[in-house]
Amino acid sequence: TRVSAKIQQLLLTLKRPRKKPLVEYFQDEQEELLENSGIDENAPKPEGTVTAPREGGPLPSQTNTPHSIEAAIHRCGSANPKAPCLTSVDMSGKTAYTLTYGKLLSKMRRVAYTLQGKRNGLVPGQRVALVFPNSEPVPFTCSFYGCLLAGLVPVVVEVPMSSEDPGSSQLGFLLGNCGVTAAITSDHCLKRLPKNERGEVNQLKGWPKLQWIITDSSNLQRPPSSWEPSGHNQTNQLAYIEYKTGKEGSVVGVAHTRAAIHRHCRSFCLLSNIKDLKFGVLSYNAADIMVNLLDFKRGFGLVHGILASMFSGMHVYCIPYALMKQNPMQWLNIITKNKASIALVKSRDLHWTLAMQRETPNINLKTLRMLVVSDGANPWSIGACDMFVNEFEKRGLHRDAVCPCAWSSEALTVAIRRPGSHANRTALSLHDMSYKVIHEEAPNSKAPSVVLQDCGNSLLGCTIAVVAMNGPANLCRTDEIGEILVCPKPTCAPDEGAGSSYFGLKGISEKVFRCQPIDESNHGQIENGLFTRTGLLGYMNPSGRLMVTGKAEGMVQISDRIHNSDDIVATVLAIEPIRFVYRGRIAVFGITVLRDERLIVIVEQKPDCSEDVCFQWMSSVMQAVESVHGVGVYCLSLLAPNALPRTPLGGVHLSETRSRFLEGNLHPRNILMSPHQCVLNLPKPRQKHSDVGPASILQGQVVTGVRLAESTGRQLTPLDEDEGRESRKFQYLSEILKWRAQSTPDHVLLTQMGNKGIVTHQLTCSQLHKRAERIAQLLLSHATPHGLNSLSTGDHVALLFPPSVDLTAAFYGCLYAGCVPIPIRPPHVKSLQATLPTVRMVVEVSKVAAVLSCGSIIKLLRSKEALSVMQSTSNPAWPPLLDIEDSPKKKVPINYRPPTPEMLSYIDFSITTAGTLAGVKMSHYSSSQLCRSMKLQCELYPSRSVALCLDPYSGLGLALWCLSSIYSGHQSILIPYELETNPQIWLQTLSQFKVRDAFISYGVVEFCTKGLAALIPTLKNRGLSLSHVRTCVIVAEERPRVRLTTNFTKLFRDLGLSPRAVSTAFGCRVNVAVCLQGASCPDPTTVYVDMRALRNDRIALVEKGSPHSLCLMETGKVTILSLAILSLAIQKNYTLLSYILKVILPGSKVVIADPDTLGQCSDSRLGEVWVSSPHTAKGYYSIYGADADNDCLDHFQGYLKTGDTQTKYARTGFLGFLKRTELTSATWRLRHDALYIVGSLGETLELRGMRYHPIDIENSVVRCSNKIIECAVFHSTNLLVVVVELDGAESTALDLVPLVTNVILEEHYLIAGVVAVADPGAIPVNSRGEKQRMHLKDAFLQDRLDPIYVAYNM
Repeated sequence: TRVSAKIQQLLLTLKRPRKKPLVEYFQDEQEELLENSGIDENAPKPEGTVTAPREGGPLPSQTNTPHSIEAAIHRCGSANPKAPCLTSVDMSGKTAYTLTYGKLLSKMRRVAYTLQGKRNGLVPGQRVALVFPNSEPVPFTCSFYGCLLAGLVPVVVEVPMSSEDPGSSQLGFLLGNCGVTAAITSDHCLKRLPKNERGEVNQLKGWPKLQWIITDSSNLQRPPSSWEPSGHNQTNQLAYIEYKTGKEGSVVGVAHTRAAIHRHCRSFCLLSNIKDLKFGVLSYNAADIMVNLLDFKRGFGLVHGILASMFSGMHVYCIPYALMKQNPMQWLNIITKNKASIALVKSRDLHWTLAMQRETPNINLKTLRMLVVSDGANPWSIGACDMFVNEFEKRGLHRDAVCPCAWSSEALTVAIRRPGSHANRTALSLHDMSYKVIHEEAPNSKAPSVVLQDCGNSLLGCTIAVVAMNGPANLCRTDEIGEILVCPKPTCAPDEGAGSSYFGLKGISEKVFRCQPIDESNHGQIENGLFTRTGLLGYMNPSGRLMVTGKAEGMVQISDRIHNSDDIVATVLAIEPIRFVYRGRIAVFGITVLRDERLIVIVEQKPDCSEDVCFQWMSSVMQAVESVHGVGVYCLSLLAPNALPRTPLGGVHLSETRSRFLEGNLHPRNILMSPHQCVLNLPKPRQKHSDVGPASILQGQVVTGVRLAESTGRQLTPLDEDEGRESRKFQYLSEILKWRAQSTPDHVLLTQMGNKGIVTHQLTCSQLHKRAERIAQLLLSHATPHGLNSLSTGDHVALLFPPSVDLTAAFYGCLYAGCVPIPIRPPHVKSLQATLPTVRMVVEVSKVAAVLSCGSIIKLLRSKEALSVMQSTSNPAWPPLLDIEDSPKKKVPINYRPPTPEMLSYIDFSITTAGTLAGVKMSHYSSSQLCRSMKLQCELYPSRSVALCLDPYSGLGLALWCLSSIYSGHQSILIPYELETNPQIWLQTLSQFKVRDAFISYGVVEFCTKGLAALIPTLKNRGLSLSHVRTCVIVAEERPRVRLTTNFTKLFRDLGLSPRAVSTAFGCRVNVAVCLQGASCPDPTTVYVDMRALRNDRIALVEKGSPHSLCLMETGKVTILSLAILSLAIQKNYTLLSYILKVILPGSKVVIADPDTLGQCSDSRLGEVWVSSPHTAKGYYSIYGADADNDCLDHFQGYLKTGDTQTKYARTGFLGFLKRTELTSATWRLRHDALYIVGSLGETLELRGMRYHPIDIENSVVRCSNKIIECAVFHSTNLLVVVVELDGAESTALDLVPLVTNVILEEHYLIAGVVAVADPGAIPVNSRGEKQRMHLKDAFLQDRLDPIYVAYNM
């Protein structure tokens, strides 16, 4: 009942082991496994005194300073309306348009009035997007100030041309997070935006739906003379939001208040005649003319070029980025022509100017009093400054006019060198800097060092402190590098912040914008106010000037050392940069692999470089970085020209480059990885203890009280008690066929389907018997040249047939004649070179006396193509080739009966996944017992129909194709297992014949899953139904493929396939059917084990979804009945067989043994699966052509040293474990033993003392990229070789190398020595869908693989 079911479920919940507390799931136990590099005792340590915050002097009050940004524009626009404010320059360097302060005041009022009008309805405090290109400074400035006047908060973003633009979706997310619903732009920019067929701007991925507002003059409304904006203009109101891209690619909005911006601009515009100022002033004033080469929409270019400059009333020339790319000398001509006094530049602009310099005698820079270098904090900008000054000093440029600046998006201008002051320089040791220690090198020192220039003093009214980079904000020592903090208002109250924050991110803002330094020596916090973290690293020199060593986002921390990416870029450029790479097109960043950062260098190579020359240069770069910085380069990639993602103004988009690298979308031309050199924290190799014997292990199991791992199938009754009266005297399959031909001659045994889904052949019992007799007469009447019969009792006959009824008929023809059949897969017409040698090898090894086949295959064996392939063999001649369609020479009486059931019935040859060609001997007794066990297990009766779609030449497929239907009498429907031409045949056959039982291979499952996924609705409309299928058994000799099986079940569930119908069978060479799912068996269960424990031959059960968890599906179970259940069955007259739910075949016994000590393992312990069964093979016929009875005797005659030591077992060569679980229902509870197969013992890889299963590594590799469709790994000369099949263009092949290397390191703690990228189909697979890794290894070592690319990791 429902109530009892709920009670039972409650009891089950209470019986489950208690789960770990939630906190323990987030505690990473992996740290204990990894090797710890430890603390370097010789590492330098800071020894100076603790620094104190350094004040930049008080900010004096001036009565004539405007009280806001808008007030400054109103003052200039009213007092001197015709004074030029902003001039845009066209591509020829000429003035395109000059905006006066009067026009700016008028336009900003019109913009504010339009935005607040009824049509737009924007209210003060609302965020709006400003979308303008770099070529439109005037419309941007008018719109920006119009938003300020209206009380709106502009969010400046780049022009969204497509969703593929670097960082486009992140910008859209920022707009959505800010609640932006309107975007302001110009008519010219709006026309450039991508639009749909209705003329609307495309909705880009991640962007909110926007209302586009045009602020050109024709679209603006003129406000009444009495109109005043309704914006509140409070000091704590936000002025604007600027986007900032983080190291990981995330975008945040840095929001600055009006008070912060006003205070910042006021500090630049102090009059130069103010006395008693210790550090001097910048003196921005209305008499200055500024030339701005920076991006005026954000950062330094916005604050200095648009806000501070117009706050002081000066005239600004904006130089577009396109003009600098075309003619970098034009800005010098504009300075000369207009006698400009201030220039805002980046070091890149100085490099471009020097590279494109031409003789222009008219240039005169004597009026330039400030050359403000916005990225002066970059350590290698000093080279650009020095070269520019040396070159243009003769043109009137003053050496002390260079003003390097330290800038931060959070704190704005941190420090700037005052004009007229001399530069402070110092050379610091790179080695000590990596430990955050300041050590000045002597001028003649040869140790690797970097020369720094000062960035001047802090701004007036600001206080600077240097604190530790990580952990609490402890003040640094005088010789220690730390993060620079700025307090813009040291007199502010504790509850008043710096006026800036990350919009919508209160928690992060508290850490960044409200930081308080801690003085460890005084054990207290500094009371100077709230500081802002700038993200800049450096220190204050004794003279009070700021020395910046880099940015926190540009640091790569490897172990306990930090390395500046800009320093590494400089080292890379020092290795013949002009010949191989482009300056400024280098990306250096770190990625986390195996709990530590790894150094990645991405470079754009020039198009005329050969591969050999590139690899020489890459090797030189790796050596140089190792020698200069003491760190190894994990990956060095060379890209095609212009392949690096760019920012709108041409810089390298570092976060997008990092993101594409991790996604595998950079498409490098050359790549070189050195994981052996860089990864130094691998776990220690496992040490195996050889002094622990099986007796000690057994004693430990007894003490702990665990159960020994063994399980037994249903007991087989003697033959005369089990079979019917008519058939019990027939112990041989040949006699059973004769009996069926007499008793039920018209009963159909075999039905063969064609490639078009129609029946091509049917054989009844009588027809099969007659064909077998005819074939036997053909064999016995075949005459030799001497007139004697060539075949006699016990001779071996090779059967070369396609999957058809002819194979079964030929099999029984051999049994009738007393010959031993050896089924062999025939060679393929299109791949004779690959398949014919295998056929020839089996023929030679098995010592066949004749080859029985059909006419088409015999013709193929005698063809010129086959003869050319066989020329390399020692004996190219074939044994006698007999055509099954030939008539017998004479009629010979067929009355052979084997003298004993232990005589050889047939030989089963197969190539294992380890590459071993092995033939096993099956006796008549083993064959009949195998069929008997399958009949009882699967409930096979003459009234049943079984569909077969698998390889019929070996293993369980051969038994099902040729043996089972004759023994049990059921109809076998033979479906071509090669479904390339028509993958729907299998489904059509099951639906047409309403088949209840089906046996397939993983190859069929994979082909149907991939080929029919899109056709499920069509098949359903055509009436295909799988609802009648009760068992669909996947036959394989490997670990169940859980993911493929689950996908197959989910896919065909819409056609009525029951999830519990799909199961897996397990067999191997020594026993082709160890486990087989019966129709009345319960659903197969799954468990999750820890892969890390599995490598150490242990089983640790974990929860689903746990890190490093591996899902295993059981291949068999044995139910253990209690007396209560038996009495209940007797009382209710239930059929006992419905309760005995055994998947291990009847008559079989399975134990788990330690492969090293040969002792019996306990429950839930990993070991080798041993089986004792009447249908076990009698031994190997041969392995690699040699007699293997003595060489591999222990495979079939294994005895345990502890436990059941008397029973003879066959060693399957597969690792697995038994686990006792419970099946429950509302009435009773059944205990059962579940068998889980982990993998083949012969295929495991012994690496670093641990046992790895190739399939686990391969699954990880396939998951790491959707471009990988298959993978295979093997071990060769102490290297792990990984071969992947690429699904995509060859240009994407090199993207897979770092992805594969990373995932193997992260999940398996192994280094991939060789990564080979090959075409689809390069990995050989047998007919069962199993990978032939040994054949792949031979092809790789013999240079026959023909890969797209091979990467040898250093």
